[in-house]
Amino acid sequence: MIDKHEFLETLQSAIQQNKITLPTLPEVALKVKAAVDRENSTAVEIAEIITTDAAISARLLQVANSPLYRGRVAIESVQMAVTRLGIRLVRSLVSSLIMQQIFRATSAVLDNRFRALWEESVHVAALSRVLSYQQSQLDSEQAMLAGLIHNIGGLPVLKMAENHPELVNDETQLNEIIDFVSPTIGSLILKNWEFPEALAKIPQHYCDSEYNGGDSADFVDLVIVARQQIYQLEGGLISLDKLGFEANVDIVNIEGIEEEVIQVEEILLC
Repeated sequence: MIDKHEFLETLQSAIQQNKITLPTLPEVALKVKAAVDRENSTAVEIAEIITTDAAISARLLQVANSPLYRGRVAIESVQMAVTRLGIRLVRSLVSSLIMQQIFRATSAVLDNRFRALWEESVHVAALSRVLSYQQSQLDSEQAMLAGLIHNIGGLPVLKMAENHPELVNDETQLNEIIDFVSPTIGSLILKNWEFPEALAKIPQHYCDSEYNGGDSADFVDLVIVARQQIYQLEGGLISLDKLGFEANVDIVNIEGIEEEVIQVEEILLC
């Protein structure tokens, strides 16, 4: 039996000594982020950055023509996609598309676990996005990104677990270690990525059923409620109340919500 506290200390030491590298955002994502942060950036400038990555360009066009975003005219260029979707949405989408690449296994040993972690993040992201529609203070695309990054701290855990065959073969123990370690490591990753505090704090609090970040709902509340609904977890009453739901409500079965969630999931899992 591997002690989870020792595992966390070992992982943190490995990161400090560059024996395990934290996930990094590719250059195209960093450039898009920087461009969007400049108020005078244009759709043309951002499109030029995106077109340097063929895979991201293709996926962005696919998303722009999906049922969730498409209009009457088909989108045939990245610039058209940026214009239709809007600069802020494009930043979130580029980040989410890159997240899918980051959630890939480096070996066949844990391929299923990496895939399961990505699918979990997608389910939470889709419901978080839909839950944000009634929260005027929360951007729906940032809400989707919040769900995608909530469990990113599990990636270095899985990578290090490859050196512990007994852990790989013990799913229960591996899950316990991921739940214990990923909040600390996840926050470290997002701070290295220079994400805003509203998103960077999500890994640290998404398992906190009594989280209370202030008078109004934030992105952590969205993720907590999304996970509570998807996995039928106890607690999260404070977050539920802030989002305007009563305890024991079945949000997914509220009319229209399931359809919206499925549309988002189809985009992210494609």
